Amino acid sequence: MKLPSQKLNVKVIAFDLDDTLLNHDLKISPKTVSAIQKAAEKGIYIVLCSGRAENAILPYVRALDIAGTQQGRYLIGINGASVLDLHTRLPIYSHTLASDILKYVYHEAKKRGMAAVVYDPSTIYAGEDSAWARKDAEMCGLHFKKVDDYEAFLDSPRPKMLVPAEPERISEWQPQLQKELEGKADVFISKPFFLEVMPHGVGKGQAVLWLADYLGIPREQTMAFGDSMNDESMIVQCGYGVAMCNGLEYIKDKADFVTRKSNAEDGIADFLESFVL
Repeated sequence: MKLPSQKLNVKVIAFDLDDTLLNHDLKISPKTVSAIQKAAEKGIYIVLCSGRAENAILPYVRALDIAGTQQGRYLIGINGASVLDLHTRLPIYSHTLASDILKYVYHEAKKRGMAAVVYDPSTIYAGEDSAWARKDAEMCGLHFKKVDDYEAFLDSPRPKMLVPAEPERISEWQPQLQKELEGKADVFISKPFFLEVMPHGVGKGQAVLWLADYLGIPREQTMAFGDSMNDESMIVQCGYGVAMCNGLEYIKDKADFVTRKSNAEDGIADFLESFVL
């Protein structure tokens, strides 16, 4: 187990949601809420950092009850494509995928019998009424809308495109699509049933470090907690990358530290109380 030998000096902590900050009931436990609030009281910026759209992150911001403070002011959505200032409700950083890439992925997914969805802060849009697309909307707490002329709808750039489908179909297609879009977009599997396409070079790590720089905080004082492939950039790039012990072995190998307890056992609270607070 990789653990710190002393208390860590951090000013920004980014938290992935699913399988990291959230327990198996998709809630933040009272013990974890308390530990994070103590960190905020110490002047540490608390940044929820998820693949979800902004509105799907807000319920968890409310659960922490720190959004009105300077330390709880920012969140990172859509796997790092957007940084939102909760006090102004405006994005302060954003990246999008070009329309031609959106349309290419949509057509390639459609040929394979899969839906390809895009987002705005409150809604998931798809060209077909897919059970997998509806599952994604339900998991994220967003509205689902089928768009009749989806091709025209994709004329507008979007921060990411997601293809929800059976894990074996996703894992088979991902290497091929990544090769086809090399240098134009990044293609990865965030959860076994989610294939994500993001602007090239955009990720959670880049967004966390951009925000830290915006706040005048050096990389050495940044920390990130995560468990999955879409957390790799922030685990690697932040000053301290902390993998959940329930996370992927690949991510645990990349991390500076690994929690002693899982997301179901208040792993974040245990780590913060022992090594940060």
